[in-house]
Amino acid sequence: MRRLPKVSLHDHLDGGLRPSTMVEIASATGHVLPTSDPDELGAWFYEAANSGSLVRYLETFEHTVAVMQDAESLARVAEEAVLDLAADGVVHAELRYAPEQHLAGGLTLDEVVVAVQEGIDRGRRRAAESGTRISAGQLVTAMRHADRGLEIADLALRHRDEGVLGFDIAGAELGFPPSRHVEAFDRLHAANFPVTIHAGEADGPASIADAVHTCGAQRIGHGVRIVEDIESGRGTDRFGMPNAVLGRLARWVRDRGVPLELAPSSNVQTGAAESVETHPVTLLKDLGFKVTVNTDNRLVSRTSLSREFALLVDGAGWGVDDVRRATLTALEASFLPYEERLALAADVVRPGYDAV
Repeated sequence: MRRLPKVSLHDHLDGGLRPSTMVEIASATGHVLPTSDPDELGAWFYEAANSGSLVRYLETFEHTVAVMQDAESLARVAEEAVLDLAADGVVHAELRYAPEQHLAGGLTLDEVVVAVQEGIDRGRRRAAESGTRISAGQLVTAMRHADRGLEIADLALRHRDEGVLGFDIAGAELGFPPSRHVEAFDRLHAANFPVTIHAGEADGPASIADAVHTCGAQRIGHGVRIVEDIESGRGTDRFGMPNAVLGRLARWVRDRGVPLELAPSSNVQTGAAESVETHPVTLLKDLGFKVTVNTDNRLVSRTSLSREFALLVDGAGWGVDDVRRATLTALEASFLPYEERLALAADVVRPGYDAV
């Protein structure tokens, strides 16, 4: 699975740190971690995420963000993320994070973006030197419960030609609909800048509708709860698709080809799905939705994109054609320029699958 080319659209920079890096930075800055042993720290993050306690889950990000408050640390984390993804066979990655959460050390918003891009560029160069090709860029994120959406949108636009590929909002979904930031989305659309929105994970189909219709999202982060607008039946139709009755929203999302950034292991941890085996990604794939498979938070879920696909192969009956289809869907849905997507598909992705 690691040898197969893969595309990662939904990977949080502050959710994928190496435990050893966290220990080193925390030691230098004086931040107190739950443990200073890297193996024990990795286990602590995973156990906290699986504890069923939202308080403990959120506490994990307090620690990761705390060690990402200066330019050197931000660049290091970004560089290592690119290297780790490249080692996992990822050929294109879009790393998202909220610059507004990395100002405690005195950096400006623009300095945060520059530092992260420096790390991404270093990671790409080091991967290339070792013979591994990877494309990578940033998705600048605004926290949906804050009131800085317009400011962060302008930040993304200032750096659109310097590695920032798109804009996102994240954070507490329930009670903070995407339309709170509609002015930011209007500005981005007017500037012809791509947008993905976290929706349909902690909140239901109404959140997805708000993201798609009111805010004009080109992709949906997670979107797993679109399944609540689908009534499954038995058997398959004459096209081999599962018999199901799609509600108006689900039909709109499928028929208009809105890509869904699904993250099986993470969705199980947050209670949006019962198990990887029964995760809606398989039903949605079979019904013709544009599904992509993602890690969300590699550290917190103790996962990789190869592992996510392997879990679907072992537990949900996916085959190599399903993995290829999800990968090509993700590449098509990426915020790369069209010609770069074509080149990656022709030169890397398709040959990689043809070889197995």
